[in-house]
Amino acid sequence: MQVKGFSAAAIQAGIRYAGRFDLGLIFSQVPAVTAGAFTTNKVKAAPILLDMERLRSGLAQAILVNSGNANACTGKEGMDVALATGALAAQELGIEESLVQVASTGVIGQQLRTEPFAKAMPGLVTNLSEDGFDQLAQAIMTTDLVPKIATATVVIDGVEVSILGVAKGSGMIMPDMATMLCFVVTDARIVFPVLNHLVKSGVEKSFNRITVDGDTSTNDMVLVMANGAAGNTWIDDENKAASAQFGAALHGVFKELALKIVADGEGATKLVTIKITGARDEAEAMSAAQTIANSALVKTAFFGEDANWGRIIAALGRSECSFDQNRVAISFDAVKLVENGQALGAEQEVAATEVLKQREFTVTVHLSEGTAEAEVYTCDFSYDYVKINADYRS
Repeated sequence: MQVKGFSAAAIQAGIRYAGRFDLGLIFSQVPAVTAGAFTTNKVKAAPILLDMERLRSGLAQAILVNSGNANACTGKEGMDVALATGALAAQELGIEESLVQVASTGVIGQQLRTEPFAKAMPGLVTNLSEDGFDQLAQAIMTTDLVPKIATATVVIDGVEVSILGVAKGSGMIMPDMATMLCFVVTDARIVFPVLNHLVKSGVEKSFNRITVDGDTSTNDMVLVMANGAAGNTWIDDENKAASAQFGAALHGVFKELALKIVADGEGATKLVTIKITGARDEAEAMSAAQTIANSALVKTAFFGEDANWGRIIAALGRSECSFDQNRVAISFDAVKLVENGQALGAEQEVAATEVLKQREFTVTVHLSEGTAEAEVYTCDFSYDYVKINADYRS
């Protein structure tokens, strides 16, 4: 898909590895209304700190992103590099430095050199193309096995609006937000307050509902740029129908990318939805879902295709959720394994084990305490997760 007024490019800059795309650029022909969400980790990389300050204007025209080095925990020198690389992009593009957002992903604690950026920038800008997002998605990969792209179209008052998103993420994934980068471009004409609200609410229901390993990164960000090139009627507080239509499409792109991140979890073989129903309120439901989704014992049981529901109820018991263990029910897809806190027998366990052999399934835990519910998306822990992370820096 092409999005009016946007182009992208990627290049092999040799930032850490040779022979792979590792530097990418997104460019809007005009300054775009831009909203973002950033990591809640107390340790924030230089690009995060710079972008948060620049985004106070609600405008951006370019995103410069590198893989191979996170530029995190690099002090003043790291901030100087973030500023310098953004300035290189601005100069080559002929735009204001303040309109360049920068992003980095990779190893923490190593200084990022400006020389590869300076050498690669002319070629990177020359390569800008409306069809460049496929290569951009490759350039932001670290331990990802596959590039992640999602698209959507929505008709606003008779005008077609396009949305395209790219993301990366595979390990160190846990709200809020995950070790992930997500960049979305749209030609929608939308005011900042509405876009900002839709981004924040969409992130909460998508990227903040995924977990691979319970670790939160220093570099996570979601940026959404809207340049208005579609020419639709303004999406603002007065046009609530258009806001709802656009929001649904944007949130759909968020969720598709979030699920692709979990499915590509380091060494993952299963994509699992943990669904809590019958909780007293949503906060308790989320606590229960996240605790189960992050349990290493639960996740290894998923990998081993072992319907070990005892691990699930034990994890539930250390969450911040109130419940009576004698009223809990647990199902794997449509197979109910536990009723009133007790197993339903060997036949049901055999059926549940068959569910676990699937690539995707849902574990539903019903608490019989109220009407609130929540979902969290997770994956299994395999041998490969340990192998990948044991020597990530080498």
